[in-house]
Amino acid sequence: MSSLAPSTAELIAAILFAIALVHTFSTKFFERLAHAQPRHAGLWHLLGEVEIVFGFWAMVLVVCLFATGGSKTAIDYVESRNFTEPLFVFAIMVVAASRPILELAGELVRLIARLLPVPRGMAVYFVVLAVVPLLGSFITEPAAMTLAALMLRDTLFAQAVPLRLRYATLGVLFVNISIGGTLTHFAAPPVLMVAGPWQWDLPFMLTTFGWKAAIAVVINASVATLLFRRELDHMAPIVSRRQLTVPTSVVLVNLLFLVGVVVFAHHPPVFLGLFLFFLGVATAYRQHQGALILREALLVAFFLAGLVVLGGMQRWWLQPLLLGMDADTVFVGATLLTAITDNAALTYLATLVDGLSPEFKVALVAGAVTGGGLTVIANAPNPAGVAILRHRFPDGTVSPLGLLLAALAPTLVAALAFRLL
Repeated sequence: MSSLAPSTAELIAAILFAIALVHTFSTKFFERLAHAQPRHAGLWHLLGEVEIVFGFWAMVLVVCLFATGGSKTAIDYVESRNFTEPLFVFAIMVVAASRPILELAGELVRLIARLLPVPRGMAVYFVVLAVVPLLGSFITEPAAMTLAALMLRDTLFAQAVPLRLRYATLGVLFVNISIGGTLTHFAAPPVLMVAGPWQWDLPFMLTTFGWKAAIAVVINASVATLLFRRELDHMAPIVSRRQLTVPTSVVLVNLLFLVGVVVFAHHPPVFLGLFLFFLGVATAYRQHQGALILREALLVAFFLAGLVVLGGMQRWWLQPLLLGMDADTVFVGATLLTAITDNAALTYLATLVDGLSPEFKVALVAGAVTGGGLTVIANAPNPAGVAILRHRFPDGTVSPLGLLLAALAPTLVAALAFRLL
């Protein structure tokens, strides 16, 4: 597809992509319509689900392709898209959110929190915002997001805490998850896209990105903990009274499934086979598994799949825009562009271009992960966090503007860490 002369389909896709972006920032409007017009409340609630937005407009795009190019054009385009990431996020969300994994993670959080010389509520809050995102470098970012969001949902967010604390926590969590997965070459979606083509391995990631990201994560979590130290006592009683109730053997089995899904993250037939086997085991031992978050995971997968379909036709304007920058400006450009398109899409486009300098590659990926907390669509795990936590916000929706404002300060810390250290 030419970057100079976009096709009719590409122009339609760009218009629909812009509409989807506006829709993403307008979900509260549809929720209010649902209350004002109860006759059509079901439709308005559907359009008010942020996870539905890109899937809905992707469906409109496919219908347009059918109308303008025929069924073969539409089907060929959809089949040319790679849906590995949405499928993986679906599987990892369900497994990571199972009761045995959550209880094990909770025990780990409490253990580390007990070692910190601060009040228990502050310690737990800090560990959830710092240690869990860094853990995402090993269990993958979607799994880390799921674990952290569920812990916050059932502890701090379950209490009557100020709305500003909820948004500040969400902003720090999203930014820290985005940069916290860069200690390795297999956990963060934007890094996954380039690790193979650019031959980035574990030592390269640790020395180029990892230690800088770890510093930024700790700073962001520390600042948030100190700012809201008076409100964090709400976390202590709930966390301290929980005990591990799942048999060790069940925990080990779930851990094996989690590791298996992560190890075979690039092979959908394998990790989906493991996931189906996990569903069977979870059904057989339902008393130890709790309610699986299948609905939330399906919504997130639908969101990401829609982004894959809509984003696949944005290359004609996105690639020239990126490549028109030099290594000094691409960092800022990638950070800003990430806010309006998935950061993995940005890095994927860069792998299609030959002759990029090492400095350009590092700056591009650093910018992509730095901006990953600014919006819901900026990073693949973000919809998972919103799906889990949005019911703890007014009208059951997370304000895109509220998230953007809350993420600005931690994003600046991440930017300074990557560019100055």
